[in-house]
This record gives sequence, structure tokens and C-alpha cells, in this order.
Amino acid sequence: MFKKIDHVGIAVRNLEEAMKVWEGLGLRVDEVEEVPDQKVRTAIIHIGESRIELLEPTAEDSPIAKFIEKRGEGIHHIALGVDDMEEHLRELKEKGYQLIDEKPRIGAGGAKIAFVHPKAVTGVLLELCQRE
Repeated sequence: MFKKIDHVGIAVRNLEEAMKVWEGLGLRVDEVEEVPDQKVRTAIIHIGESRIELLEPTAEDSPIAKFIEKRGEGIHHIALGVDDMEEHLRELKEKGYQLIDEKPRIGAGGAKIAFVHPKAVTGVLLELCQRE
């Protein structure tokens, strides 16, 4: 059903400061992108076939801003790569998983994304991610 761990999303208050921390570990930020629909700026760090996405809110009402206000900086979600987003969403819904998104939307890098509610996945916000 799932191909791999696509990425881990980490909520940060300041993208530039966070990039310095991760680059200080010897990692390289490969790209920075703003995703207006998600009200977020992302910095992408590739590690093998997986990625770390640093996520900075661009608006006070963004999901990332709300997360940081409630829990502070840290791991926001885990994204699993899928081949057929619509089929995966249908299967999860049939199995009774609570979906945040019943239809995919476009995320960073133009990927199709959809979220499964943390209440359905032992407190973890799960993102499904389909890249072309």
C-alpha cells in the first residue's frame, strides 16, 4: 500500500534559523518554496530517497502556526509515499479511518497530498504523498 517514508515535516518558527541548525549538522537545504494554499514556507533537505521538510507558517491562522502555538516547534507530521492517492484514500475511508482530506490537494513540489487525522493514527498526523 505504501512505498516509503516520503518525508518528515518539522514545524519551525523561523525558517532561516532552522536551516542553519540543520546545515550545521552537515545536511544541505536543497530548495525553499512557499506553498500559499498551505500558508507555509518549506525548506527541503534530501536524505537518500527521503526528505526532511522544515515548515514555517506564513500566516497566524495557518495549521503550522496553530501547531507551534499549542505544542512548540517539532515534528508536525510523517508523510508516506503512495502510487495511487485516490485509491489509498478510498481504502482508508472504507476501513473507518478519519480523513482530514477526502480528496487530494497540491503540496510542496507539486505533489498530491492528503492528511489522515491524528486521532485515527495513534496521535500522529499522517500525510499521504504522491509524486509524479
